[in-house]
Amino acid sequence: MKTVTLGKTELVVNKNGFGALPIQRISQRDAIYLLQKAFDHGINYFDTARWYRDSEEKIGAAFAHTREHIIISTKTGARNAHDFWKDLHTSLTNLRTDYIDIYQFHNPAFCPKPGGSSGLYEAMMEAQQQGKVRFIGITNHRLSVAREAIHSDLYATLQFPFSYLAAKEDLKIVQACKEKNIGFIAMKALSGGLINNAEAAYAYLAEFDNVEPIWGIQREKELDEFLEYQEHAPTLTATIKEQIHADQKELAGNFCRGCGYCMPCPAGIEINNCARISLLLRRAPQQAYLTEEWQTKMKKIEDCLHCGHCMQKCPYGLNTPELLQENYRDFKTFL
Repeated sequence: MKTVTLGKTELVVNKNGFGALPIQRISQRDAIYLLQKAFDHGINYFDTARWYRDSEEKIGAAFAHTREHIIISTKTGARNAHDFWKDLHTSLTNLRTDYIDIYQFHNPAFCPKPGGSSGLYEAMMEAQQQGKVRFIGITNHRLSVAREAIHSDLYATLQFPFSYLAAKEDLKIVQACKEKNIGFIAMKALSGGLINNAEAAYAYLAEFDNVEPIWGIQREKELDEFLEYQEHAPTLTATIKEQIHADQKELAGNFCRGCGYCMPCPAGIEINNCARISLLLRRAPQQAYLTEEWQTKMKKIEDCLHCGHCMQKCPYGLNTPELLQENYRDFKTFL
């Protein structure tokens, strides 16, 4: 069973991290079953967030009696000290614990530091002094914030998108974390569903000994697949390399990662899916995206206000209205 040491935290975690965002979509009973099965088969790291609805509560219910045997990271989207303490109290209550192993600032547009007007970092340090937080982390989708966090020497971990679709600048982030002994936690290891070969995704990330992928798991068959990799780890065979190169060629350039930070849309457009429908149509069973429901969703693009809110919030700097129009035109060719 492969493990990863999360940098200066010295926390040793299973190479399979459990990304708990998707369990907000299933019942508490089913979520507890999945979480406990993962734990029973060696997975010891579980990542959640205050924004993931009842995900924290489900983790708390699953591990109320085994807390000391697992590592939990959660996140606060607070932008000031008052909301930070409110979030922390709620997370501790939901998780049924008196401490969080890694408490992360959730995709802030800036890098929290001591002396800032928000008081965020000072609040985090006080929580750490009180024993409520063991290690301070940050998550982000922005290269500039990630670089600043790495070079600030203020963070024990960085959670950042990373998969075999990563650009050269993303690879530099991974290497910088290794050099600075910062734990690197890879979100979007399947690139928001655009990578449809989990075996290839796992084999690629296994090449990086400092990278801890967190797989978003909602169904037992998904969990079973990653558990199988613990016993029979896939490697970068010629066939898998060929698949990776084909995907890299197809998905090169600017494309919507589906992160959802552009939402909500004033016109009600489901941007994080509509702006990548062309890729989804070609990489998943088409009929799932050609239903009346999806036709209604895509037609809302006609109501785009061109207000620019989505572009301002996109961490990848995409021209989202233009991307929506391109995808809508392509979508109509399938009808």
